[in-house]
Amino acid sequence: MPKNLLIVESPAKAKTIEKILGPDFEVKSCFGHIRDLEKDDMGIDIKNNFRPRYVVPDEKLKVVSELKSIAKRSKEVWLATDEDREGEAISWHLCEVLGLNPETTKRIVFHEITKPAIIKAVENPRTVDMNLVNAQQARRVLDRIVGFELSPVLWRKVSVKNNLSAGRVQSVAVRLIAEREREINAFETQSAYRIEALFSAPDASNRTVTFKAEGTRFSKAEDAETFLKECIGASYKVKDVQVKPTRRSPAAPFITSTLQQEASRKLGYSVSRTMQLAQRLYESGKITYMR
Repeated sequence: MPKNLLIVESPAKAKTIEKILGPDFEVKSCFGHIRDLEKDDMGIDIKNNFRPRYVVPDEKLKVVSELKSIAKRSKEVWLATDEDREGEAISWHLCEVLGLNPETTKRIVFHEITKPAIIKAVENPRTVDMNLVNAQQARRVLDRIVGFELSPVLWRKVSVKNNLSAGRVQSVAVRLIAEREREINAFETQSAYRIEALFSAPDASNRTVTFKAEGTRFSKAEDAETFLKECIGASYKVKDVQVKPTRRSPAAPFITSTLQQEASRKLGYSVSRTMQLAQRLYESGKITYMR
């Protein structure tokens, strides 16, 4: 009897999952995206409600041909791309290329590559989430429109080597940074004087403890000095002592940003190296999905 074909993104992940599912499944990789926007005219029909025009890149023709051949002789095709909008879009593109119905084709998702997680996913399939697909398409169209329009301007005005780019996110981020920098440069600093005092006194067990008291802030040095002179020879009294229990929680599990920050701070790793290592750990079933 023909096997079920399960399609994932990563070839390393495919080997691990195939071992888990056994002989009833043949697990193949699509190696990420299998279609992209055409290069000509941005690949977007702006007059037709910004309809994207997709094409299979030359480097993916062999992969698509192999998947089509296996899909024809398979009992059923399952889609197991990553659970994010990019992964959802890849599943939809696979449906389009392989002639599958996205409303009936089984789509499974999992957050870790372990036997319980994979079995549970197979037992609870869903279909392609077109809301996520449309969100990814909107992002891709915006990337193409903004990048294709602004990047050539940077090349002409700023970069001789054409090594600068503009995009949907980075262009806005650069503007925010520039506006913030202008605010910082225009800020007029104002000095303030803060008075602190250290006291020593016996506690309830007659042990000497040292504690700090903070006074009001003064905008002028003269006022602060006057206050200090008035404090000389004064007597002080502790009006209230409050004892509160403290609670220390463990560090929260890593998210993508904190993982990258800690890897950079403690190990000196770049973002790309951190994500490559995290991808390998995920594919070997050591961590949950890292995005």
